[in-house]
Amino acid sequence: MEQRFVMKCGGSTLAALPASFFEDLRSLQERGVKAVIVHGGGPAISETLGKLGIESEFVNGLRKTSDEVLDVVEMVLAGRINKEIVRRIGQSGAKAIGLSGVDGELITAQPVANADEVGFVGDVTDVNAAIIEGVMGMGYIPVIAPIGIDAAGQRYNINADTAAGAVASHLGVEQMIVVTDVPGILKTVDGEKQVLPTATVAEIEDMIASGEIYGGMIPKVRAAIACIQGRVKEVVIVSGDVPGVLSKAVLEGGIGTRIIQS
Repeated sequence: MEQRFVMKCGGSTLAALPASFFEDLRSLQERGVKAVIVHGGGPAISETLGKLGIESEFVNGLRKTSDEVLDVVEMVLAGRINKEIVRRIGQSGAKAIGLSGVDGELITAQPVANADEVGFVGDVTDVNAAIIEGVMGMGYIPVIAPIGIDAAGQRYNINADTAAGAVASHLGVEQMIVVTDVPGILKTVDGEKQVLPTATVAEIEDMIASGEIYGGMIPKVRAAIACIQGRVKEVVIVSGDVPGVLSKAVLEGGIGTRIIQS
């Protein structure tokens, strides 16, 4: 049984990763481990909207997406960031192909429940895993931008974490890796912050309720929890700055925080 994993990374986090991260990805590819990358790009979208003078606001953590905003979201995610990642993987000696959820109807979507408030933001209804399998079968790493499409051809802005969880689930991947700028979920023990090696979904909810997990970490862990769907059994939160982080997470374990169902 070949080993494979789905990795989710924010666009700004990926841009800041050292060359050694991509070399580690190449060494995994050489060892026959197959990776799929799903990326975000919120800060770059905000920056581009600002430069173009387009107003943009967030409603409960989701970017309000008008047609005008959607054009920029697609341009930044499927264009600039997607190709930057493909380029960096190529520079490391590995091979990648960039896709968005629109290509071959890779990610089909429907409007989120509060679409009247947030506009063209979507929930994933299906993932065409055969396309991803085909790209991997040719020896390339699929790099996926989270834009979805419906039967009528309407595009949707999809949260990258939600998209990554759906991709992993439809591929039948048991482990998902979330690469971020923190080493894992931090817990204060005897006045010192330490990385929690394992946490269940219930423990995380308790830590959010008690205020131990706060601020920008809340959406990260909530997103990780959302990834535990279908056949995804665990999500590992790791820092991209750690040397050999992917090899350690995929082949050895014992790094970052493993979030498990129960």
